[in-house]
Amino acid sequence: MSIVSEPIAENAARGRKNRRKRSGRNGGLHSGDGRMALYLLGPTMIMLALIVGYPVLNAIYKSFLTDPGLDDSTGLFNEGNDWNGTANYAHWILQRCNAVGGGTESCPAGNLGSQFWDSVWVTLGFTVVTVIIEVIIGMLFALMMHQAFRGRSLVRVAVLIPWAVPTAVIAKLWVVIFDPQGVLNNVLGTSFAWTSEAGPARMAIVIADVWKTTPFIALLILAGLQGISSEVYESAKVDGANAWQRFWRITLPLVKPALAVAVIFRALDVLRMYDLPWVLTQGSNGTQTISILVVKELASKLNSAAALSTITFVLIFAIALALVRLFNANIVDRGTR
Repeated sequence: MSIVSEPIAENAARGRKNRRKRSGRNGGLHSGDGRMALYLLGPTMIMLALIVGYPVLNAIYKSFLTDPGLDDSTGLFNEGNDWNGTANYAHWILQRCNAVGGGTESCPAGNLGSQFWDSVWVTLGFTVVTVIIEVIIGMLFALMMHQAFRGRSLVRVAVLIPWAVPTAVIAKLWVVIFDPQGVLNNVLGTSFAWTSEAGPARMAIVIADVWKTTPFIALLILAGLQGISSEVYESAKVDGANAWQRFWRITLPLVKPALAVAVIFRALDVLRMYDLPWVLTQGSNGTQTISILVVKELASKLNSAAALSTITFVLIFAIALALVRLFNANIVDRGTR
């Protein structure tokens, strides 16, 4: 028994040793390939640290400093950049007012430091509504473009045109459409001011954003559809599955990875939306997003805007992490583990 088992144990140990040597030669940082990868990636990582990392860290540092202005305690002008702790964060999160002397009589009625939370809810509302509508319409477009018909390539190119046009140009186009004397009112025979009230203004932004970015989702879903084998559908037809059953049981589960990527990217895009609502309404009438509020704050209070930007970054990061966790089972290929 020992004569047989000893060679087996020696061979197993020799095999593990050879595997460790091969893994060291192929993937170690001290190997030739590892050093070459480090040399190639090193300059890029250094440039990213300088271009992205330093501004982010500098903004976080400035968010703990005071802004130039009147000192409430002395009544004298302060040049700012003194340590302020978390006061800037408290101003936004706890809805404190900027009134001189700490009173509330100088705060606008109904706006007691609540601009941040109003902007958060407006941005989240835009995100949920636009992403849901874009996913539904994008799925329909993708299913249509996936079919074989004459002129399919032309249709695919035409659908992508709104997404290829810059957002500022699209926004100006919709300004003309929603003008009281514009195209939409001429078609409807009315003279309604679409951006003069909160409800219609928000609806106008949703319509413009859906028209602009639905092709992006349709393109990603179409890429997922093209990865599904036609044999799967043929087998389902043989088993007697109708069109709805094939969509619900085959198409939707297999296209979920591409759909997850589309939803995550579009959600992050809408959470940072600035140009479209700014061109259409300048953030008025209940359409002020978080990005618009940050840009407005930058005009007068740099350090306070840095705190607001940091809060916005944390909020978007948390939402992105939640979406990735939600779609994790469909994005990560667990079969390779």
